[in-house]
Amino acid sequence: MPNGAAPPPTAPRTRRSLAVFALIGAALMAALDEIVFHQILHWHHFYDRSTPGIGLLSDGLLHTAELGALVAGGVLYADLRRLRALSPAHARAGFVLGLGGFQLFDGVVDHKLLRLHQIRYGVDVTPYDWAWNAAGLLLLLLGAVLAVRARRTGDRRADA
Repeated sequence: MPNGAAPPPTAPRTRRSLAVFALIGAALMAALDEIVFHQILHWHHFYDRSTPGIGLLSDGLLHTAELGALVAGGVLYADLRRLRALSPAHARAGFVLGLGGFQLFDGVVDHKLLRLHQIRYGVDVTPYDWAWNAAGLLLLLLGAVLAVRARRTGDRRADA
């Protein structure tokens, strides 16, 4: 193959497409959460059970993790494109699964089990919890529907 020439197309890597875009979706939802609720609205920090300085530090660590996940996802996406092995239907499903997975994990694990923070303080959090978790669950369900549809209609060749 001459220098600079694209490799021949390979079979779509459906599981990898789904996983890469789930990572990107989770990272983008983390970024949206941090930007809107931590920075713009000032409703909470990632860890609110200490001093304001520790809260800011925890937000910085969350931001570092989300940026790392976005960069890793971008590199993995570029590799799928280089190999010409991206499965767009599986990528869409993975993206929505990642969005919902992060949101539901945050709402259940971070908010309720670990009690790292609440969505908002000084108000009844029940409607906020219901809205946050219901939205996460709806995104997960939509992602699952997209994944099933992608599997049924997608390329059934072996996944590498």
